Amino acid sequence: TVVIPAFNEGKGIAATVSGLKPQGFAEILVVDDGSTDDTAAQAEGAGARVVRHPYNKGNGAAVKTGIRESSSSVVLLMDADTQHDPAEAGKLIGPIGTYDLVIGARSLGDQAPIRAFGNAVFRALASWLTDRPIPDLTSGYRAAKRPALLEILHLLPNGFSYPTTSCLSMMKSGHSVLFVP
Repeated sequence: TVVIPAFNEGKGIAATVSGLKPQGFAEILVVDDGSTDDTAAQAEGAGARVVRHPYNKGNGAAVKTGIRESSSSVVLLMDADTQHDPAEAGKLIGPIGTYDLVIGARSLGDQAPIRAFGNAVFRALASWLTDRPIPDLTSGYRAAKRPALLEILHLLPNGFSYPTTSCLSMMKSGHSVLFVP
C-alpha cells in the first residue's frame, strides 16, 4: 500500500497518484488531513482510496492513520507534493524482506543550504546515538514492513518529525534499516 498524507494538496495530488497507478500497487491510500481545498476529490478522481480526517491533525497523524488503514504487509510512504519520484518506488520496495525499513536518502544538493546544515547536525547526533551512519534522517520517502511500523506507531508524533522518530525507533529496536540514494 502506498500511503500519502495530504493537506491542501489539491493542485498536485492527482499527478502524484497518476504517477503511481502504472506500477500496479495493491492500494494507493491518500489520507486527507482536514484539507479545505479539493484534495480528496482530486485524489479519488485519480484513483486513490481516500480516508479523511475531520480536521488537520498533522502530517505524522495522517501517516499513522494510513499505516493503520493499509491493507498490505508492506507500506510505501511518500509526500503528496510531487517531490518524490514515483518511478523510484521500486528502489525502496525491492530490499524489503531483508530490511524492515528502507529510506530514500536525498543528496545534500537536494536541500536548501540552511536546512542542509540543520539536518547535518541532527544526522551526526543520530549517527552517534545509533552507531551507524545515517545519510538522511528526515526523508519522508520510505518503505517498511507494516508489522514493524505497527510496533513503533505509538512512538510517532503527530507533527512533521515522524521520519526522524521512525528511523531512530526502528534502529534502536533492532530492526534492519537501509538507506538508498
